[in-house]
Amino acid sequence: MRWPWFRQIIPVAAALLISCSLPVAVLAEEDADSVATTAGADGAAASGVVLSEYLIAGDDSRVRIILHFDTKPDYSWFLLRSPHRLVLDLPRTDFGIDDDTVTRRGLVTDLRYGNMAETQSRMIFSAKGPFKIEDVTLVENGGGLGSRLVVDLVAASEAEFDKVIRERMEAAAKATEGAKAAATDTADSSQDQRFTIALDPGHGGIDGGAKGVSGTQEKDITLAFSQELKRLLEANGKYRVVLTRDSDVFLRLDERVRVAREKGANLLISVHADAIRIKNFRGSTIYTLSERASDAEAAATAARENLSDELAGLEASDDVRNDVADILADLMRRETHSFSIQFARTLVDETSNTIQFVNNPLRAAGFRVLRAHDVPSVLLELGYLSNTEDENQLKDPKWRERAARDISRAIDIFATAHARASN
Repeated sequence: MRWPWFRQIIPVAAALLISCSLPVAVLAEEDADSVATTAGADGAAASGVVLSEYLIAGDDSRVRIILHFDTKPDYSWFLLRSPHRLVLDLPRTDFGIDDDTVTRRGLVTDLRYGNMAETQSRMIFSAKGPFKIEDVTLVENGGGLGSRLVVDLVAASEAEFDKVIRERMEAAAKATEGAKAAATDTADSSQDQRFTIALDPGHGGIDGGAKGVSGTQEKDITLAFSQELKRLLEANGKYRVVLTRDSDVFLRLDERVRVAREKGANLLISVHADAIRIKNFRGSTIYTLSERASDAEAAATAARENLSDELAGLEASDDVRNDVADILADLMRRETHSFSIQFARTLVDETSNTIQFVNNPLRAAGFRVLRAHDVPSVLLELGYLSNTEDENQLKDPKWRERAARDISRAIDIFATAHARASN
């Protein structure tokens, strides 16, 4: 079954990175402090690399970062503003370092790392202020003992920081001159007319999302729940179900929307689990898209979720933000919005025996992942990982199965009603 709507294709811009190939220079490293060494890298993929040690030394004016790998990785880097960041892209990497012991020192105020795709990982170093890259050197250790990447950061002016950004952009433009634009994928649902559901496990890869009381990561809960829901929906053969991600990889927000539209989705459910400072607050919430938030908490939740791309070292897309303010501008968007609200209400009605909801569970805000103008979309916050009861519940496979069955029933009602409406 297909909705009788015209689907527009929104091209997704590809990020351009320039590989760095610099002369090898042996640099003094005796003053660097080893903050984490882990032997647990045995599970690294054969085609990937292992980062076994992270070292940092320096102060507010100068910092040296040393990364030890089991092999010689290809890498590239670029800078971002607001805040000032160094983004280091690597092949798929097994990070054998413990985040709880990783030191932020001197210029470096924060470090995030994780998977960006099946073949790519990323590290993001946030700084106190503008800086310049004095040197980036990949040094072979010799004797088959891998290599070390040495990065020297030096405090600089805003003008110097911006100059580096311009130079990298100009180099990227020259490197890609004459390249053919990638053809936009077409929807692959022409041979399958079943009602199609896109399940979007929130966060992933370098973006872990919220963190629970016992350390549970939101990205793991959302993936496990989405996979369980997919299994139940596919069991009866009535539905075609696609996941925006099926492993621990990062996916930018507009890419999640693109996947749903290209797969011909009739419904998008973005799955999340939040965390707040009030530890005794618990319950589930269902959000739809609105240019004006229904309440302050909805606005704050949308603001947190919309930061996903920036946290992964990507610039926010202006067209996405502008589109949110314009989401109800034409008839198709109004119709889609109406369907989204209808499904959200059905979801509350059919799941309240299993899922405990907050007061006024139907809320709305400017979530970027809900912006598809022709796909009814809701964002389901399953609960609060900051609450011990919610966290334990979300980790329980039996509860996840019961909740997924109730959601499946809500989808049955919604799909049946709209099958009649479209005939």
